[in-house]
Amino acid sequence: MAVDANVVIFERFREELKEGRTPLNAVKFGFRNAGRAVLDSNVTTLIAAVVLMIFGTGTIKGFATTLMISIIASYFTAVLITRGLLILICKLGVNNRKAYTR
Repeated sequence: MAVDANVVIFERFREELKEGRTPLNAVKFGFRNAGRAVLDSNVTTLIAAVVLMIFGTGTIKGFATTLMISIIASYFTAVLITRGLLILICKLGVNNRKAYTR
């Protein structure tokens, strides 16, 4: 899920850059547009983990617990840490669009 979240976020970021936004604005609008998709995929996985927790036994409950913790950590990392790092890179003056796109 963490890879998927970061891929969705970076693709939205690149789309915003292609539309001509500055890198800092591309971060803002890219995260806004990607947020719903990332949240939806994480909530869906959390629902599956809760179902496993309710109906599972033994090791399945352990797996469900681990899955819930990892999804929450992954979402936190993808949304807050990645966003913070991208904003920091933009504010450091990396304005070359080729640094962000293929």
